[in-house]
Amino acid sequence: MAMPGGKAGEQFTEINVTPLTDVFLVLLVIMILVAPLVNMSVLKVDPPVAPSANQQKPEEDKGPKLNVLVSKEGVVTVNSVPVNPPDTQNIQKVFQEEQSKAGTQDLPLNLQSDADALQKYVVAVMDAAAGAGIKRMKVLPLRK
Repeated sequence: MAMPGGKAGEQFTEINVTPLTDVFLVLLVIMILVAPLVNMSVLKVDPPVAPSANQQKPEEDKGPKLNVLVSKEGVVTVNSVPVNPPDTQNIQKVFQEEQSKAGTQDLPLNLQSDADALQKYVVAVMDAAAGAGIKRMKVLPLRK
């Protein structure tokens, strides 16, 4: 692009920094105005408190339950019976058998997992619970 007043055949190769500077100044002003507001908005979240053994509701202790333990070795047990292999389909079959024994699909599921257990086994139990139509589930740490 030839500029008027320059030599013939010369091209303009310099960048006009004025618009770039204007954009940076506008962004700087926005950051100066917004930064104090970010510090003012403090979100207070109270973490849930784990109930102790004597604070449990009496209705939770009644009736049949599905107690599932996932160990760090990958062993999944449902009501003290190991599931082999511990995949979603086999776990779901065991859940459905327990539901038919109890005569209801509305069984609560207590899932206890070792801290070092692989996530795939915990997810397999959750998938099986969803497939079996279980609506109430507690995920608890494994007590030693």
